[in-house]
Amino acid sequence: MTIHFIGAGPGAPDLITVRGRDLVARSPVCLYAGSLVPQGVLEACPPGARIVDTAPLSLDEIEAEFVRAHAADEDVARLHSGDLSVWSAMGEQIRRLDRLGIPYTVTPGVPSFAAAAAALKRELTLPEVAQSLVLTRTSGRASSMPPKETLPAFAATGATLAIHLSIHVIGQVVDDLVPHYGADCPVAVVFRASWPDERVIRGTLGTIAEAVREADLERTALILVGPTLGSGDFRESALYSAGYDRRFRPRGGGTAPE
Repeated sequence: MTIHFIGAGPGAPDLITVRGRDLVARSPVCLYAGSLVPQGVLEACPPGARIVDTAPLSLDEIEAEFVRAHAADEDVARLHSGDLSVWSAMGEQIRRLDRLGIPYTVTPGVPSFAAAAAALKRELTLPEVAQSLVLTRTSGRASSMPPKETLPAFAATGATLAIHLSIHVIGQVVDDLVPHYGADCPVAVVFRASWPDERVIRGTLGTIAEAVREADLERTALILVGPTLGSGDFRESALYSAGYDRRFRPRGGGTAPE
């Protein structure tokens, strides 16, 4: 048997990958984060599957589910929201599986920042505006931030910031970023990207805190900050320039030989 860790995507059931959906469909056990994974994803579970919402469970109780499935020789689809590479708590689970000798796989998912950018219809990196995207958060009850990973430190680079799990401290976020980006820097807050109740709030660092308070948003929202969100005056990429020589489109036009 195998534990299959699967990124379920940002919310819309059809944004899970084909591989992830197929693994769910053939696993007789499904553990899912009920507060963040939509019920629509569970429709892929096979008839009679054991479906367990892990939201109220401790790590020890989740481990017990893995051990039970291993003893019964039953594959497990372990669903987490978004992608597993960031803030999924997968690391502590696979550490225990390694200790127990239980095999597992990891299937990536569509991350929330990508769904938020799609909702905005925006590219987060633009030529000579910003070529880096920083995924970060502020300190919370579950995990504090390392001393060097601060919003002012990231803001000093001028990169586009995707700030997770921080909507409840939007005022502090603004205070940290204004000295680096300026009050006129564009900001977008995307609540529950790709869900039926998705909401988008646009503004600037000078206006966004009040807009968020008026919208009464306290959780499940991503904050995107940076000049790429409002820039329409940027240099076109050389990638599709007629004079750009690359392997599959040699200089002078025509088609590269196969």
